[in-house]
Amino acid sequence: MGPVNRPLDLEWLEDFLALADSGNFSRAAQARAIAQPAFSRHIRALEEWAGVALIDRARHPAAPTPAGEVFVVTARDVLLRLLQARTRAHEAQEQAGRSLQFAATHVLSLAFFPRWLQAIEQQLQLGAIHMVSDSFQACEELMLQRRVQFLLCYGHAALKTRLAPPEFEFACVGQDRLVPVSAPDAQGRPQHAVGGSAAGPLPVLAYSEVSGLGQIMRDQMPAALAPGRFRPVMTSHHAALLKTMALEGRGLAWLPHSLVEAELAGFRLVRAAGGEWEVPLEIRLFRATDPLAPAAEAVWARVARAVQDE
Repeated sequence: MGPVNRPLDLEWLEDFLALADSGNFSRAAQARAIAQPAFSRHIRALEEWAGVALIDRARHPAAPTPAGEVFVVTARDVLLRLLQARTRAHEAQEQAGRSLQFAATHVLSLAFFPRWLQAIEQQLQLGAIHMVSDSFQACEELMLQRRVQFLLCYGHAALKTRLAPPEFEFACVGQDRLVPVSAPDAQGRPQHAVGGSAAGPLPVLAYSEVSGLGQIMRDQMPAALAPGRFRPVMTSHHAALLKTMALEGRGLAWLPHSLVEAELAGFRLVRAAGGEWEVPLEIRLFRATDPLAPAAEAVWARVARAVQDE
């Protein structure tokens, strides 16, 4: 008898263990709710798969052969582990159905998401929440790979995205704006004021190429990058880092109002130009149009109702 190149049926293992326990083909077949001829074929198929005799049919009651005794131990362990794995898989699926996976650009994960989530939680009972905070480009890639359910990011006609219909949709969940700010001088005036009397180009803390805010700035405020008037002294896709540098007086920065609201109120930063130098922004929540887990669909329904009520 040699091993046969055929798949292993788990029912054969269960039948074999039932026979090893009872020692009788008829009783084992009855316990397994299967006709005895079919039961016997399963035992024979398992022996062919194993390549050795597993049951000593000459003994009464029937008993495992020495090879069968070894096989019994492994078969019980395999079935137990598979049952445990199935249970854990169901638990993981249920947990995934209750959990929410968000990606958000750096600024919004700090300045907008906590308050927005709190408002959602006042109306919905949410499970575990997983948040990834990164650049717009990285967050967009997570959505394209379906590794998150939602993407919270700034939106603008100038911001190009691959999250387009019909595969994706978005809702506008808030408004913000980029405001030019600077650290104040001793008199409370901006150290780096647009249109001021400073000699030479103003130092600018600028956004990098991968930054969504950088794309918007380059399209909507090209004058802010004009070499004759402005001189980039630092580039980053982290608006929070640019804010830190602005607080230290290192230059002028266009920062989301939501990020610098407290600093403006406390006069640690001041506006460096008038309203004509501001850039309006939408805050958008993206999702794939494929069905989401129940918890995620509940969040989207809440968002859609809020948009309709506005």
